[in-house]
Amino acid sequence: MEEIRLNKYLSEMGICSRREADRLIEAGKVLVDGQTAPMGMKITPDQKVVCDGKTVGMVENGRRKKPKPVLLMVNKPRGIVSTTSDKDRAMNIVELVKYPERVYPVGRLDKDSEGLILLTNQGDLVNKIMKASNGHEKEYVVTVDKPVTAKFIEKMSAGVYLDELDVTTRECEVRATGKREFTIILTQGLNRQIRRMCETLGFHVQTLKRVRIMNLRLGNLKTGTYRKVSKEEYEELCELLDGPAFEEEWEE
Repeated sequence: MEEIRLNKYLSEMGICSRREADRLIEAGKVLVDGQTAPMGMKITPDQKVVCDGKTVGMVENGRRKKPKPVLLMVNKPRGIVSTTSDKDRAMNIVELVKYPERVYPVGRLDKDSEGLILLTNQGDLVNKIMKASNGHEKEYVVTVDKPVTAKFIEKMSAGVYLDELDVTTRECEVRATGKREFTIILTQGLNRQIRRMCETLGFHVQTLKRVRIMNLRLGNLKTGTYRKVSKEEYEELCELLDGPAFEEEWEE
């Protein structure tokens, strides 16, 4: 029988990303045939997998059946966390959406930030979008506590050295859109990157809203609501990701 890595299997079954799967396996929350699974384990279609107390996947004709692909665009409100862990007592994005099938976030958006975040059940899609070397664009609208100057825009665009992370941010596109407002397009996702960049230059972020991830735009989606990605949006996303993210035909 053909073997598959356990973390890849959990990803394909819509449970979580491969990285999160590794964390669950390491924490002893994944069982294979009743035994705690070790890191790097491979499984065959006839083995029973239980993750966090729930049986994973179905087998038909000796092959594991994948769930239908889901990709949602959500307008996250401030105060909602984008992780699915229980470390923060605030409501998380999955609890907010209450989608009938299991989905999880693509990347993160700070608790104090708002705007576009994606939810999916396709681990390979997560890996392709999140891979830093791919340089996928994410666009934000930011307001700060004092007037935006030409010098500020120039420094933000050129890259800012972040002492806490010991890294200089990549060059990026920054444009003033109001007295205390600007838009910024990033191709990397360092921890609290925009806030750190602004603080280094003596500015404090008041509001931060993500309005685009690659070709997916927030548009007029209301805060706290979601919609499925359209077939046209999905096809364009696949092209940007250098090929289809999953094999099944897309369903809106």
